[in-house]
Amino acid sequence: MTEWRRWVAPLGWLALLLAACLGMAQLEGAFRWIEPDSRQVIYDRAAFLTLLGRHLTVVGVAAVLAILVGVGAAVAVTRERGRDFLPLVSQLASMGQTFPPVAVLALAVPVLGFGTLPIIVALLLYGLLPIVRNTLAGILGIDPAVREAARGMGMSGAQILRQVDLPLAAPVILAGIRTSVTINIATAAIGATVGASNLGDPIISGIVNGNTAYVVQGALLIGLLAISVDSLFARLTPTSAR
Repeated sequence: MTEWRRWVAPLGWLALLLAACLGMAQLEGAFRWIEPDSRQVIYDRAAFLTLLGRHLTVVGVAAVLAILVGVGAAVAVTRERGRDFLPLVSQLASMGQTFPPVAVLALAVPVLGFGTLPIIVALLLYGLLPIVRNTLAGILGIDPAVREAARGMGMSGAQILRQVDLPLAAPVILAGIRTSVTINIATAAIGATVGASNLGDPIISGIVNGNTAYVVQGALLIGLLAISVDSLFARLTPTSAR
């Protein structure tokens, strides 16, 4: 029973998100109060559930790539042969987040064209820093005596990585992934400006047409999605790493 209660919050937020996607039209009266002079107050150019699926796909693909690149790079520079590159990797990851996603899109669109690919590139760069930083902190924070004990047991470098470093650093790494994904859920909305249809569509459409109701609808769903995902990670992350 206790284990089941841990999942009440994530499932509750997810249910609320799905209810909002499917029942947005039922809130027309409330949105009419926000935009009393608009002919239409419920965004209907695409189903909200469809936009949610596209949003999750973009964020999910970017997250998988960021995890592979970020964790892989951090692990490589914590090995004996790669330690000289540790400052370089840290600086490159920091630059990726300080570079505005809008600027990344502006540079990527002429090369990659309009659509989903440019926003995936932007989210990948923007989401690397928390993953790289936490992976480095997790691995470098392991007591050297633990590794020495593993070597004394005859473990190879690969075995120490798989059976000692990554398991012990996992809670800190997961916390970095949690931060990266949660940030990118909101950042992905700008993809609507380059033809990557997602939950940013109502927001951009609302801004262009001066319809605040559209903006609120998109922001509400993105907020619920971010809370749902963050709540899920909170249940997966040990208390000590939260």
